[in-house]
Amino acid sequence: MGARPTTHFALMRHAETTWTQEKRVHGRKDAPLTPRGREQAAGWAAILKRYHWDHLVASDLGRTRRTAALISQVLGVSFSLEPRLREQDWGCWSGVRFVEIDPEELQAQEQRGWEFRPRGGESRLEVSERARQVLVEFAERWPGRRILVITHEGVIRCLLYSLLHRDFMRDEPRLLESYRLHWISHGTEGLRIHRLNELL
Repeated sequence: MGARPTTHFALMRHAETTWTQEKRVHGRKDAPLTPRGREQAAGWAAILKRYHWDHLVASDLGRTRRTAALISQVLGVSFSLEPRLREQDWGCWSGVRFVEIDPEELQAQEQRGWEFRPRGGESRLEVSERARQVLVEFAERWPGRRILVITHEGVIRCLLYSLLHRDFMRDEPRLLESYRLHWISHGTEGLRIHRLNELL
């Protein structure tokens, strides 16, 4: 039996929204892209065009869907939607500005690491598990292909931190930059990080 062909994934966050500017928690709620966000997506598309993409997959939330549509037009690759790539459900904090969240409650949650779970929402561990499952399924469906995945910062962090065996605690040094491309491969050894924070 031969080695499994390696599938390559490039993960990126959606473009800037009005809530990004207002420093609000998105969670499963949505906000429109800003004019700068639309410019970001167009600029990213021009850079991404240097690669060959076999598939483009996006979270089905509006901000990722709109980002994917703008990029798809330039790349000439149609995109599909995957609900399991949605942002972490932040429950009662969805749509709330970060400065309006009770700091003691937020700190208590952050001390739980992977079990961070806003009231009525989901844990980081649950996000990681569903994101990993999706990529493994994609690798089995499209072995040896290159896939662009447009999702959310929380999903990307959960996925990559799990592969890096991080504790997801507040005092850990920051590894990931926003609006960057993060590469993961899947072959005979399963999911592995290829490179992080590639400029867009």
